[in-house]
Amino acid sequence: MTTPVAIVGAGPAGTTAALLLARRGIRSVLLDRRTSPLFHPAAHVVNARTLEIWNEYSPAFAASIAAMSPPHEEVNLISWFGDLSDGTIGSIDLLSDPERKAVVEGQSPYMVSHIGQHILMPALWNAVDAEPLIDFRRGVTVESVESTSSRARVVVGSAPGDTSEVCADYVLACDGANSPLRNAAGISMNGPVLANMGSAFFTSTSLFPDDARPLLSWIYTPDLCGVLIAHADHRYILMTAYLHPHQDIARNSRQFWQETLPKVLGGHEFELESTGTWVMTSQTADRFRDNRLLLLGDAAHRFPHTGGFGLNSGVQDAHNLAWKLDAVLRGAADPSLLDTYDTERRPVVRKFADQSVSNHFRMDDIGKRVGITNLALAKATQVMARRLPSMLPGRVVAPLATAATRSQMGRSRRLQPSADGSARLRQQIAEAIPGQVEHFVSTGLQFGYLHDGPLTAQEKTARPAEDVVDYVPTTYPGARLPHAVLSRDGRLVSDHDLLDRNMLSLFTFDSAAWSPVVDALAAPGPGVTLVDLDASGDVDRDALVTLFEVGDCGAVLVRPDGHVAWRTTSSAHDARPALVDFLETHWGAYFTVPVAPSI
Repeated sequence: MTTPVAIVGAGPAGTTAALLLARRGIRSVLLDRRTSPLFHPAAHVVNARTLEIWNEYSPAFAASIAAMSPPHEEVNLISWFGDLSDGTIGSIDLLSDPERKAVVEGQSPYMVSHIGQHILMPALWNAVDAEPLIDFRRGVTVESVESTSSRARVVVGSAPGDTSEVCADYVLACDGANSPLRNAAGISMNGPVLANMGSAFFTSTSLFPDDARPLLSWIYTPDLCGVLIAHADHRYILMTAYLHPHQDIARNSRQFWQETLPKVLGGHEFELESTGTWVMTSQTADRFRDNRLLLLGDAAHRFPHTGGFGLNSGVQDAHNLAWKLDAVLRGAADPSLLDTYDTERRPVVRKFADQSVSNHFRMDDIGKRVGITNLALAKATQVMARRLPSMLPGRVVAPLATAATRSQMGRSRRLQPSADGSARLRQQIAEAIPGQVEHFVSTGLQFGYLHDGPLTAQEKTARPAEDVVDYVPTTYPGARLPHAVLSRDGRLVSDHDLLDRNMLSLFTFDSAAWSPVVDALAAPGPGVTLVDLDASGDVDRDALVTLFEVGDCGAVLVRPDGHVAWRTTSSAHDARPALVDFLETHWGAYFTVPVAPSI
């Protein structure tokens, strides 16, 4: 069969791409090797920008996802422990600053949500199942992808010896961190391996009281050092590092966790649901496009879990690409427009990677006080990956790796209340905990990233300061359009809901002056549509003028994905030549933009 787009991998990136394309009327074939969503949790942080993107597909769908998150007052604590039975060493309360919370609530219709991927994925799969434009095929494997200048041919296997072909204009590789499609295309991943991780997913109804259950708990005990993540329905996932694939945690994982959990949980009842292993890396593909193959999500970039950027960046990849694929498939844009996907997304994911790695090693400000650090773990992991250790039999190396791990974890005995100096050590750790806030509060990165590149104007004004924690709304070119509440037909709407999903949208308070300019710029390429900011009823006009940063007569030109392309503080008459020049020089290489005579 033939389809405009074939998507391999039905995780968050793949399903989001299929849904956004369907919203634009584009058919796709979505292929996944699983017959049901993965139950073992991976990500759990769904940031507000991701919910905004799903809102573009369907406000009802985005609202239903947001409703899956527990109330924020139930997932506000990040805590550190020695042994769980010894009580909390210290915590970060994410709701401790009501003023900051109020500011964040005004920056988007959504708030960051905590939804386990095992809960999220069934909802995404149900959504793609309900879309008539998505042909969702489960339990299939992609045998090969042949990409040519005119078409891509995907060979799909559903049973041994039973194959079929899907011919597509473009193939999206959303097939995960170990992406077979990426590897087959000869695309390398560059960056360090930081740790090998093992995890257990379990239920325990007695581990924490319902009103004092931390979202994240860092645990330091002689039997295990790791992080415990709380999920809905009294479920948890506990993660810890290991050094060699022949250690029990990797080779006999269920037995390992059945023996280890009673020691860590201090006798609390539990039911082990599933176990897993994964490799923590900070790696990026050397290119995101190979002819008609495009990489998204973990297939393109992998981060440490310290920051919650993995799932969200994959959704952002799909969002950046969907409108560009739409324009190319409609014949409105040249295929070279798809090259801007790499140009724009690579600097953003590099920021996410840098922050995730920084968070990972910043944890050593606490760990070093115990004598257990992520830096030492990374070095040991790299040593184990060297040629000599990898050549030795696993039965020889694994006991040594286990002994080294136990020796390191044994240092946590210093935190036991009966140990000499324990009270002072616990106090020192408590005093260091506030320095970890960037790990858990990253509103500045969630909203503040810029999409730089050939589709974005270059201003002489200073680039906005980029802060991890605090987001400062701006209409600087490349930035996400700030969220504003506007009044339309007696109802309040977000300015993002007024964006044209195929055309450029020009926001202005002086629509009477800009309307003839926009009319004269009518074009078969992206086109420009006018959004009148002054039709805002009883909304605070002065606050809106300040937010949009272009005064009463200027304008902000916004792309279909909600990122600012160009802006001016000048009047329509004075700014028209600059707008025409911007369209010709920045968009003319990709779209045909006929420019009308002077007004």
